[in-house]
Amino acid sequence: MSMFSNLSTKKFSLWLIIGLLLSWLLSCSPKPSNSNELEFWTMQLQPQFTEYFTQLNNKFETNNQTVKVNWVDIPWSAMESKILTAISSKTAPDLVNLNPNFASQLATRNAWLNLDEVVPPNVKKSYLPKIWQASTIETCQENNCSETSFGIPWYLTTRITIYNQDLLSKAGRKQPPTTYEELAQVARQIKDKTGKYALFMTFVPEDSGEVLESLVQMGVNLVDEQGKAAFNTPAGVAAFRYWVDLYQQGLLPPEVLTQGHRHGIELYQAGETALLSSGAEFLNAIATNAPTIAQVSAAAPQITGKTGKKNVAVMNLVIPRDTDKPEEALKYALYVTNTENQLAFAKQANVLPSTEEAVKQYIQELSSQQTNNSVEQAKKVSAMQLKDAEVLIPAMKNIKLLQQSIYENLQAAMLKEKTVEQAVEDAAAQWNQQQ
Repeated sequence: MSMFSNLSTKKFSLWLIIGLLLSWLLSCSPKPSNSNELEFWTMQLQPQFTEYFTQLNNKFETNNQTVKVNWVDIPWSAMESKILTAISSKTAPDLVNLNPNFASQLATRNAWLNLDEVVPPNVKKSYLPKIWQASTIETCQENNCSETSFGIPWYLTTRITIYNQDLLSKAGRKQPPTTYEELAQVARQIKDKTGKYALFMTFVPEDSGEVLESLVQMGVNLVDEQGKAAFNTPAGVAAFRYWVDLYQQGLLPPEVLTQGHRHGIELYQAGETALLSSGAEFLNAIATNAPTIAQVSAAAPQITGKTGKKNVAVMNLVIPRDTDKPEEALKYALYVTNTENQLAFAKQANVLPSTEEAVKQYIQELSSQQTNNSVEQAKKVSAMQLKDAEVLIPAMKNIKLLQQSIYENLQAAMLKEKTVEQAVEDAAAQWNQQQ
């Protein structure tokens, strides 16, 4: 199941159209309460989790008889436009499931309830600190800047390395690489011994942000405190050169410039690549789509750079600021994301919970199971990574434009249209002009 969506660069042009409208509308008085209905939007969880939410909501309504939960599930592709329209027209739900990157775009316009003012400190501390931090953003009034919490963490995924044991063995390797430095060596061995590729990594600007995250893992600062480019440094040049060299040496499939992450999945399932960066739950899909490949597949930790940082993707719950039921929305949000309910959902959805206690129990239960099942082993690898995991790309305005600037110039360097140094400088200039 795909849990996280990519934001289209084109959609950010909407801010030019709705900016003034949002500023005016969000300053208006909240709509009057005329119903006991609490409207909750999620992203593409029906029908797979209909039974889960039916039971969850029935229990909440039994204990809160003045509230009736109206659960509305929105397709991935429609959520961005629907929530933008709902916020601007003041018809937003009382609670909505988003991710920090997209939610932060509206957080900069004061669209969400400030959770620092309503969530007790002891409750806030029950969530993984780095995960809570993912749903905060710096806001400034005159010369006074502070961090504001706009979302409550819900479920998580961390990437793992799914690897083809047969291909690695033919290349003389017993274990997959753990760092990008090792990856370059393994990529050469696999190509020389088998004629195949180590992995696929997309450089399509509108697709996965994994390459952008790799720069952070290699020790590159993307932006400074003023939001200006900070990657035009020796570290940034070295990171650009890493990917450019792999491509020019023929160690990456040529389609990395034109195809998205989905193509990488297809290559792995066809036995054309030895490594796949994905979620633990994807082993189920491999077993269905490519059973022969699944039989030789195993899981290892996510590849990282010298920082040791590992990526985590977060889904959160945000409360529109003009809801007429802020107390009920907060109570329900904390109910959905408490340890008991997070643990139950994590097991059903093959994702990870975000409270300290739920993670502890999740790992304990996996460790107690005596099984060689590859999916269960992968889930354990994924969960154990949480101690080193964080959102590598912080919530910030126009993040997709930053990705576009970097990816387009990386592509130019790969195609020898620019030197690596010029590509870095041009990417930085392109980003700074957009600020």
